Amino acid sequence: MTPLLRPLPLATALLGSLLFSMTGLSAQAAPIKNLPADPDAVFSVGANIRYEKTPYNTDGGDFSVLPGLFYDNNKVYARGNTFGAYILNDGTHQLDAFAQVAGNSFNPEDAEGALAGLDERKWTGLAGLSYLQRTPIGGLRAQIATDVAGRSDGSVARLTYLAKFTDDKLTVYPSIGVEWNDSNYNEYYYGISDEEAARTGLPSYSPGSSLNPYVSVSGMYDFNDKWAGFASQTFDHLSSKQYESPMVKPDHHFDSKTTLGLLYKF
Repeated sequence: MTPLLRPLPLATALLGSLLFSMTGLSAQAAPIKNLPADPDAVFSVGANIRYEKTPYNTDGGDFSVLPGLFYDNNKVYARGNTFGAYILNDGTHQLDAFAQVAGNSFNPEDAEGALAGLDERKWTGLAGLSYLQRTPIGGLRAQIATDVAGRSDGSVARLTYLAKFTDDKLTVYPSIGVEWNDSNYNEYYYGISDEEAARTGLPSYSPGSSLNPYVSVSGMYDFNDKWAGFASQTFDHLSSKQYESPMVKPDHHFDSKTTLGLLYKF
């Protein structure tokens, strides 16, 4: 298992620059005071249906049913497949430790030809740190995390701009950002080992680290006081290190995820 705090040049720079900014702001202003726990925080639970059009050269896309949880009482939170606890939260600056389900899935039974002889790739679990700074025009978030499920022993980092638009019963959250994956993470999801190459006849492939942009929009619509609908669409543009993998469809540069869900609010 890869240590969480191992040297990550780009990831450390992304998170470190924002943490430095936060430190400078707090030094110039009054001491940061964490928000108290919100006793009226709403807990929502439901189910999501997700369709992922993966870049892998397989038949069709992947459908999955996932639980949907949403809760935030200023101390702990749940947002879909992400769970966290705040280390600092004054309403403007948020630093938290989080865990989430991430990655792709590749089932060789859905592939044809030599790809059918490859090993399966599965979703994994990431754990790390996230820092969000809210501004009048949106939020800027930096994250760094490592694979704690032992799938890839890799690490990822993200830098994201987020916004929020509310109109009566509808709330929309658009975001845009970049994600960095280290070579271990890409090796698991896009690489072909020497053993797999010998078994299948495919060329071995060892991608390095990558930097890829992504855009996402999600929304919540309150049907009434108890029921709400949830929808999300995400597009990831693969880097050359990823789409040049023999596992990926020719000229397929995107990973698309569509999620629809229904939530009950307690």
